[in-house]
Amino acid sequence: MTPAVRCTGLRHSFGTNVAVDGVDLEIAAGTVFGLLGPNGAGKTTTIRMITTLLPVGIGTVEVFGLDVTHRKMAVRRLIGYVPQQLSADSALTGRENVALFARLFDVPRRSRTVQVDAALEAVGLLSDADRPAAGYSGGMIRRLELAQALVSSPRLLILDEPTIGLDPIARSNVWDRIEQIRADTGMTVLVTTHYMDEAEQYCERVALMHRGRIRAQGSPAELERQLGPDSTLDDVFRVVTGDELEEASGGMRDVRATRRTARRLG
Repeated sequence: MTPAVRCTGLRHSFGTNVAVDGVDLEIAAGTVFGLLGPNGAGKTTTIRMITTLLPVGIGTVEVFGLDVTHRKMAVRRLIGYVPQQLSADSALTGRENVALFARLFDVPRRSRTVQVDAALEAVGLLSDADRPAAGYSGGMIRRLELAQALVSSPRLLILDEPTIGLDPIARSNVWDRIEQIRADTGMTVLVTTHYMDEAEQYCERVALMHRGRIRAQGSPAELERQLGPDSTLDDVFRVVTGDELEEASGGMRDVRATRRTARRLG
């Protein structure tokens, strides 16, 4: 079966800063795959190249066999993307937010209303669809953004820190929706998260990035076994990063963006 994502020799720099340094990555279709690592590890830059938001300078990226450099529009039609920074407009209702994305993703007019309602129902927001998003809780906002990403019926759903700033119950509710949608549609899910318990529970395979490179790959259970009895994914994370998280910081802009998102969802 053609992989959902294949990255080969992927490299990207911002000036003299090498953000992604020779990444080889393959994600099987229909799986939940976690891309883990500290801030500044290169996760978001990798995702932005997969989603065509950043050009691929060195190396190749394929989504379901399509080269993202030469088939940008075709690749975009296969992807639903929920970025770390909030994408919902608080001045619009839930339905209006999802309808806007339906237009952006060129969902046919004749089926747009049906698909908007289906996306809202899939995330449990149909009954609140006509309320302004400004009155939604943090968990509801994240589910609304899921609906925005799902309205075009993507084959690959990419989630960059989808539960950042949420309380444990809201986090669980978001993941319950993701799991149900994946079970119903068979879509592939690529997720970044700093919550190792989420990766252990929901990801079939993970890759740990540090300083732009993939340092370890496998199922959470495999990686934990390699480290030793009673090890956790938190332990694996610490070994891979060498506890150098301050040096691996993504910079003031990333910290501010993360804190701003957390405050808005809190």
